Amino acid sequence: MEWSLESVREMVAGGIQSMRECESSAFGTVMCLALLFVWYCYRVGREHSSSPLRGRYSAEPSRVGGGAMISQEGGGRDKGKQASTVEEQNGFAYCQSSECFRCSHTGEGLNQRLYHSLQEYAKRYTWSGMGRVHKGVRDQGRHLSSRPTIQRPEVFFLPDLPSAPFFSRDAQKHDVELLERSFPALLAEFENIYHTAPTRGGCSLPPGWKANSTPHGQWWTYYLVNQGTPLALNARRCPRAWRVLGQLRTFIANNVFGNACFSVLSPGALITEHYGPTNVRLRCHLGLKVPQSCELVVGGEPQCWSEGSCLLFDDSFLHRAFHDGGAEDGLRVVFMVDLWHPNVAAAERQALDYIFTPGR
Repeated sequence: MEWSLESVREMVAGGIQSMRECESSAFGTVMCLALLFVWYCYRVGREHSSSPLRGRYSAEPSRVGGGAMISQEGGGRDKGKQASTVEEQNGFAYCQSSECFRCSHTGEGLNQRLYHSLQEYAKRYTWSGMGRVHKGVRDQGRHLSSRPTIQRPEVFFLPDLPSAPFFSRDAQKHDVELLERSFPALLAEFENIYHTAPTRGGCSLPPGWKANSTPHGQWWTYYLVNQGTPLALNARRCPRAWRVLGQLRTFIANNVFGNACFSVLSPGALITEHYGPTNVRLRCHLGLKVPQSCELVVGGEPQCWSEGSCLLFDDSFLHRAFHDGGAEDGLRVVFMVDLWHPNVAAAERQALDYIFTPGR
């Protein structure tokens, strides 16, 4: 080959052109990959943006009992009511929804749905860290039927979790301390939403309150989150309580096992023995008004509430509550929230949120 200045110029120009073409191709590839990544993040974000505490209030009617819909205003108003399976009598609302996890019966159909949901989750994300969840879903029927009578969750049992009727406040220290610091604000908010005590004789409940079946006395609840679904109008009436929920680190906000409410027992009321739906949560009661002769019995162990302090217990154990005081003692009031069991790992929480998403 004969070298000359012209041939060198041609070679350099050709090299530069090749580099430009390569750079353009590489840049196009990088841009395509970046767009694909942005699209993937958008899809994942949409799937996990349903947390009631990370977004604005839902404008849709709120769910009561997991499947049925009812106007939040209550008190005999018809505005916003949907055809539903909630029966109302004299202002009292009773859940009869077959979709409600607390009211429906477990069986093979539910077990199959849970396993199918777990497979979907694993295909979309990962099987890593799913050993206990997989074991729990696969052997759900055996786990539930073979549990001792003192602890028998009605819907889902996660194996190999440490269990006890009551837990130390250190189990969820941050959230317990936050709730106790918020005691004055939560008590004031209760006073704002609770007016005259209704009676079974026909007086309607104050707006947003729900009556629960009891053999003696009366038990009312005012839900901010019911089975993982926010009740928008109730939350708007309780902005301080809503902010507290948003600051909790372990509140179960994204699946049907998560609830937050004010719970009221009248003098003479008895909540009969029953089991909660799962052992993956700890139920936390912050005492707001606690007269004498009130008691909570979990797994045969009695405890008393105290004003401004939290009780942590595993409600998958057989438990009951009662208020044996007289009319002069007044109401027993607690603020109730469901927190994650401290030994449920982050990967397991994410999978359980997916499997038990409200409405799934």
